[in-house]
Amino acid sequence: PSRTFHGNNRLLTSQIISYYESIHQCKKELPEYFNFASDVLDQWTQLEKDGRKPANPAFWWVNDEGEEVKWSFEELGFLSRKAANVLSEACGLQRGDRVVAVLPRVPEWWLLNVACMRTGIVFIPGTSQLTAKDIAYRLQASKAKCFITSDTLAPAVESVLPGSQFLKSKLIVGQGSRDGWLNLKELL
Repeated sequence: PSRTFHGNNRLLTSQIISYYESIHQCKKELPEYFNFASDVLDQWTQLEKDGRKPANPAFWWVNDEGEEVKWSFEELGFLSRKAANVLSEACGLQRGDRVVAVLPRVPEWWLLNVACMRTGIVFIPGTSQLTAKDIAYRLQASKAKCFITSDTLAPAVESVLPGSQFLKSKLIVGQGSRDGWLNLKELL
């Protein structure tokens, strides 16, 4: 039985299980290629535009000071396409290239994650507690072509750059600027 919970049209657990069981039993046609950004986020944007889905935030971030960033599905789609262009054009990345992102949990972390999904770039997240030695290891092991971090963490990356033969571009998230680094906010 299908029913709404607290007035929302969300799927109940039994409906979700039923859907996955139908996939498992090959009753649903699965796409050959699936891209979460275009196949889900962009579809939800269209459903909202058509009035077939109520408008809900796709992304809602609040920091410790109470500052909020709220994006609709349309805004998240638009911004992720712009970020994808930054990665492809300014950073020179292509499908299959790897990006290491060492950022605190800021809105740009999610934006870049969706942009990587959209373009087929491999997003490798890292905690902001990594040391220079940790960063050097990740750069070499992943053969990442781009490193994304904040202006406060950039010096740790710069200290290991001489040993990184694959890195082609560096992208900084924040207000600051550094020599040899591209600034995401300026490029967006």
